[in-house]
Amino acid sequence: MVLPTNLKHVATANELTELINEKENVMVCCGRMGPMCLPVYDIMKTFEDSGDYDHIEFRDMLFDSPEAAAIRNLPECRSFMGLPFTVYFKNGKVAKATSSIQNMDMVKTILDSEFAK
Repeated sequence: MVLPTNLKHVATANELTELINEKENVMVCCGRMGPMCLPVYDIMKTFEDSGDYDHIEFRDMLFDSPEAAAIRNLPECRSFMGLPFTVYFKNGKVAKATSSIQNMDMVKTILDSEFAK
């Protein structure tokens, strides 16, 4: 099962593993179709469409899927209380992880610092 967003989706833990091992820079937002998550999906789509971040793969993942345990159980996400769980992977490893709503500037700061060209 996948989220009905305009982003590309990660449906399984295996897909996630393949993606982060094949692509250098990956941002995955693991959430629901709710008020804390929707703005983050929109921000991701804006950056994806801008052309300035073509070196980054943007994906969503359904938080309530059993497969999302691959995100939910990461040590970097252990203390998170709010959705979405947003994880930035660099060369197959977690570079940064955030929880709860993010604004455009917050996401841009992370993208520019963790995934500089």
